[in-house]
Amino acid sequence: MSDNVPVIAIDGPSGSGKGTLASALAERLGWHLLDSGALYRIVAAVAIARGITLDHESELAAMAEGLDISFKEQKVIVDGEDLTDLIRTEGATSLSSEVAALAGVRAAILTMQREMRRVPGLVADGRDMGTVVFPSAELKIFLDADAETRAQRRYNQLKNKGLSVNLPALLDAIKKRDERDIRRAVSPLKAAGDAIIIDSTAMTIVEVVAEVYAEVVARRLAEGT
Repeated sequence: MSDNVPVIAIDGPSGSGKGTLASALAERLGWHLLDSGALYRIVAAVAIARGITLDHESELAAMAEGLDISFKEQKVIVDGEDLTDLIRTEGATSLSSEVAALAGVRAAILTMQREMRRVPGLVADGRDMGTVVFPSAELKIFLDADAETRAQRRYNQLKNKGLSVNLPALLDAIKKRDERDIRRAVSPLKAAGDAIIIDSTAMTIVEVVAEVYAEVVARRLAEGT
């Protein structure tokens, strides 16, 4: 890792659109992408598969440290196995925020995250990218939206995949996850003091990307096009 490599840190709650924003920016800039949420979903999915429960924090942390994780062509490979679909299940997604609240697991993941800071640059998506993982990031964005809008987005996403989902249940799950993420003792969800806060409730992803890219150009992290 080099501290001279530029980083754009994008934080925000579940369903705010930060993953889509990060992917669009990374592709446009030709930079590396860090989906930090995927790392915690991986730990959650593997924990479920191996029968490791949350009350075994040291075992979970040791497991996380030993995982061989790589992101290749939009696929998530863990210990040589394609877990792309498995980590997107509701079980893994729900458990991931509980796993992320464990200090031992966060410490194990932190080194992995920082090692992804490579030339020409990194777009990092998560909940503590600008506050903990990359506090010196050249640009910090905190992307938010109201819970109802985020639940509707998740509902539409799952319905488009042909899955049977319940909107009230999704809304309840998002509100509970927000509460856990905000109140956790280790790296709680919050905007960095120098972050640009964007409310995407009434915005399209195209509008969000355009606003953030304009800031990228203004800070001379990329050429205007």
